[in-house]
Amino acid sequence: MSTDAFSDFVLGADVAFMDTRDVLVVSPTSDGISVDLEEQLSNSRLDTWFAAQGVKKLVVATGFIARSRAGTATTLKRNGSDFSATIMGALLRSSHITIWTDVDGVYSADPRKVPEAVCLPSMTYHEAWEMSYFGANVLHPRTTLPAMKYHIPITIRNFFNQPSPGTRISDLASDLEFHKGKATVKGFATIDNVTLINVEGTGMVGVPGIASRIFSSVRDAGINVIMISQASSEQSICFAVRGSDGEQAANVLSERFAESISAGRVSAVQVIPRCCVLAAVGQGMVARKGVAATMMGALAKANVNIKAIAQGSSEYNITVLIDQVDSERALRAVHSRFYLSDVPIGVGIVGPGLIGGTLIAQLREQRVQLKKEFGIDLRLLGIASSGKMLLRETGVDLDTWREDLENKSVPCDLDQFGAFLSSHYIPNRVIVDCTASDAPASKYIDWMQQGIHVVTPNKKLGSGPLEQYQAVRRMQREGYIHFFYEGTVGAGLPVMGTLKHLLETGDKIIKIEGILSGTLSYIFNTFGDGRPFSEVVGDAKSRGYTEPDPRDDLNGTDVARKVAILARECGMMLELGSIPVESLVPEPLRAVSSSAEYMARLPDFDAEMDTKLREAEASGECLRYVGVVDAKAGSGSVELRRYPKSHPFAQLQGSDNIISFTTARYFKQSLIIRGPGAGADVTAAGVFSDLLRLAAYLGAPS
Repeated sequence: MSTDAFSDFVLGADVAFMDTRDVLVVSPTSDGISVDLEEQLSNSRLDTWFAAQGVKKLVVATGFIARSRAGTATTLKRNGSDFSATIMGALLRSSHITIWTDVDGVYSADPRKVPEAVCLPSMTYHEAWEMSYFGANVLHPRTTLPAMKYHIPITIRNFFNQPSPGTRISDLASDLEFHKGKATVKGFATIDNVTLINVEGTGMVGVPGIASRIFSSVRDAGINVIMISQASSEQSICFAVRGSDGEQAANVLSERFAESISAGRVSAVQVIPRCCVLAAVGQGMVARKGVAATMMGALAKANVNIKAIAQGSSEYNITVLIDQVDSERALRAVHSRFYLSDVPIGVGIVGPGLIGGTLIAQLREQRVQLKKEFGIDLRLLGIASSGKMLLRETGVDLDTWREDLENKSVPCDLDQFGAFLSSHYIPNRVIVDCTASDAPASKYIDWMQQGIHVVTPNKKLGSGPLEQYQAVRRMQREGYIHFFYEGTVGAGLPVMGTLKHLLETGDKIIKIEGILSGTLSYIFNTFGDGRPFSEVVGDAKSRGYTEPDPRDDLNGTDVARKVAILARECGMMLELGSIPVESLVPEPLRAVSSSAEYMARLPDFDAEMDTKLREAEASGECLRYVGVVDAKAGSGSVELRRYPKSHPFAQLQGSDNIISFTTARYFKQSLIIRGPGAGADVTAAGVFSDLLRLAAYLGAPS
């Protein structure tokens, strides 16, 4: 016998071999599936064994076997080896029982379905029972009974990973002490491929014995019921059975209620196949408000429809029935909501260029701190450039994303990109559009209809066709989907946030005036140092302040877009084309074919700008290129204006932006916002700020 042989090889120890058939006496249960321990008789035999063997430091005993009352050798049935351990631990009144196996312990969910599943450090006996019922790899409920009777903790450990502490299964008091009194949801499990049977009819209301007739019929057919849900109106009772039992259950009930169906008292016995039972397990749920709401919310955000719900008053578990096709996504959704963080957000970035790439770097730097201090888990799930996209179910590697996008991507399809985000199990999803393109902006309404939030510094939607803009804002209001766009004006400066705050608190906007272009700010802060205008433009281009073709800055269109965005925020529904713009590109140069030709010919037009500069300086003024929203007149404009050198706009340096709000409250002295209004770092920071604002709206602590 292997156990006997093993005891022979335990050298240097005071060891004895025990054949448990000499000690354990069991009797079969009424259903014949398991056995019950004859504890008094077994205790007596154990005393006899120790009297014969003497006290030993180590006893090596056989598992799985025992004897009946008649003395016949028998087994302990299902999970007999583990059952042997807990029986012996109980008979010996051990302080602890350790069961060695090939897994690290009990997981919060099936790690094959949920890669983020964690090994639970502690759980109660009742929680272990519930997890086992729903198919988790835990001790069988009967296995824990002997230990539970004497409050002996059981630890499941991995023989092949001995440094792992495993999972400790104990009574509620010990578990609460381990978790420092914090009530918690321990785990999630599914029973796949079940069938929902629904019996309904107005003739069932108030009729005693309906439930008894239903379930006695199912029992007599040898069919096990997995879960039960009954409407309080008593018009319907639904229950779940194994998929293979669904047709038989329906036939049995149709036959049993044939007369009631014929008379119309029972309208139908409905069969809904291909379902899945999803359960949340945790003995502490009874002391934690909102567990059910949180679970249902996570499923709703993952676009998972719930067919039936069951919850006992003990609140050891909350069980829902869903479509089988949603099984894995639903499991991941609820697990992520309870285990990843208070606010998990799946992020998709469109445009991984200068701003998008900088944003990814900022996410990488702050991700751990955000999760640790604020419970915010920002997980990058996808990246899309103009030609390719990278999609990752468990998240993009923030250290190798550039290489992965280059080598492991697929052709870009923004519809597919949105579909991937919308179907993801993480309950909150957002797409960040870091481009200056019309293509992503045209998809906002589609993405929002799929439950995806949108964050962007892209000005195309906010200043684009009014009908499209209003549709997105309407979706934002009616669909409870968030649309944040702080970075569209002033990059990382709190321009849009300040304007919203003024309006929401009842202030009246009279005028908004600002230097809204970092490029033109630098040009006119520098123009006047003795160099001609063309040379200043060339200097700005060489420093990287302008677009590759400086005309894209000097034509004023970018500033006009910002004026349109500010005006619309004030309730002025202006179209971009209705805003008069003073272009700084000379008329003869607007149609030249290249940037190089433009720069080469620009000195020919320096005299006009030099004249404007001299006239301004002669009056003690300076030139500034500004965007203006005149709320009283209901108009906007973009123009080159003169300001006294004492004016805040004249004090600007470098490429900073400055915005002045004149309002009913800030009338005598305008509210001024000033700072860097361009650059990848500050623009990405503005987008990041919107992501954190989104997290706050979704429930993150401030």
